[in-house]
Amino acid sequence: MKEFSGFCCSDMETNVSKSNLVYYNQVFDEYGLNVIEDNVSYILIEYCPWCGERLPLSKRDLWFDELEKLGFENPLFESNIPEKYKSDAWYKDEQTGDGSVSSK
Repeated sequence: MKEFSGFCCSDMETNVSKSNLVYYNQVFDEYGLNVIEDNVSYILIEYCPWCGERLPLSKRDLWFDELEKLGFENPLFESNIPEKYKSDAWYKDEQTGDGSVSSK
């Protein structure tokens, strides 16, 4: 997965990139506090703990909705999902001019 560089502040960047305290899920565009250092178990956060900036709204539900429309019943466990849904490409391609995601 490619590296993400759009952090709200340097403290967030450090804690995502180096300390493993905060996890950034590129596919869902969401941030979380790691519960276990496995980058799988995390508690979703909506604001940066350091600068207080509102973080992007999670696109998790939209990801499942999009893949359900394509006929996938349980996309987390299906290896044949389209490649663009394995990264941020699926929503980057659909972003409108204001940065929001088009709901088609």
